[in-house]
Amino acid sequence: MEKRNTALIGLDLSQMDQVILENTYKVIQLLNLEKIYFMHIAEDLVLPEDIASTYPNLLAPIDESIEKEILNKVTSLNLPEDVEIEVTVEEGHAMEKLLRWSKIKNIDYIIMGRKKELKGSGALPKRIAQKAPNSVLFLTEDMKDIEFKKFIVPIDFSKHTEVVLEKVENFIKSNNNAAIQYLHVYEVPIGYHKTGKSYEEFAEIMLKNAQKEFNAMVDKHKIEKHPCDFILKGNQSSANHILEAAERHDADMVVIGSRGRSDSAAILLGSVTEKLVHINYKIPMLVIKKKGENMSFIEALLNI
Repeated sequence: MEKRNTALIGLDLSQMDQVILENTYKVIQLLNLEKIYFMHIAEDLVLPEDIASTYPNLLAPIDESIEKEILNKVTSLNLPEDVEIEVTVEEGHAMEKLLRWSKIKNIDYIIMGRKKELKGSGALPKRIAQKAPNSVLFLTEDMKDIEFKKFIVPIDFSKHTEVVLEKVENFIKSNNNAAIQYLHVYEVPIGYHKTGKSYEEFAEIMLKNAQKEFNAMVDKHKIEKHPCDFILKGNQSSANHILEAAERHDADMVVIGSRGRSDSAAILLGSVTEKLVHINYKIPMLVIKKKGENMSFIEALLNI
């Protein structure tokens, strides 16, 4: 039986919350959740003294008032009864609080909104994607009424791709209608001309090698052979190619690993994933991490 998971959903009391809440039921099904922590973090929960003295009963205490408001909204969603819900309001630095809770509560997924037009800079999700010790799901402010059935999955045949494949296979098992589109961006190495071959000739060599690696990956992991797009990188970044492919295939979600072949020793995100997190405000995205990744860094940062 597939392991059931826990998630921490960050809410900021903006319009983005409504988008997140409206899609919570679908997220529960997608990620097989058994418990959700809904969390709002405020820098300061203390009312200004002049307002507090004039209106002594106003939002007192503030954290309980906010908790009640969030709980009422969550209750109205009629989520599955077997999913445990906890609402909490914290005061302090948002990133540190989220990372600490991820550690203490053994969270599998952090779920956050990506904002471009709605009020708020949306800077926190980018930092969380870099430093969280668990996978991170981004829901976008203008996402349509989607069912999370069409997935774009960038792969590079590294060991980190294996973590992504395991997750994708679980999506397929739990959803027979899931459509998986793999994507591999390949490039011609610098110095190709020293081989005596043209750019086009070496590009063909790299393509055939990528196709060979893809078939080997399918055989090794005994996974269903879903289609794979092979795209020559050229002068455009891999992240841009991925986003364009996701739009071209009308994908419901991008599922990508946190690291890649070229930076497996990195502390934070791989360069392609980090770039994609930075530019993608359009399509929901799941950044898959091996649980506990960055944990020593987090423990040092938070002195846990």
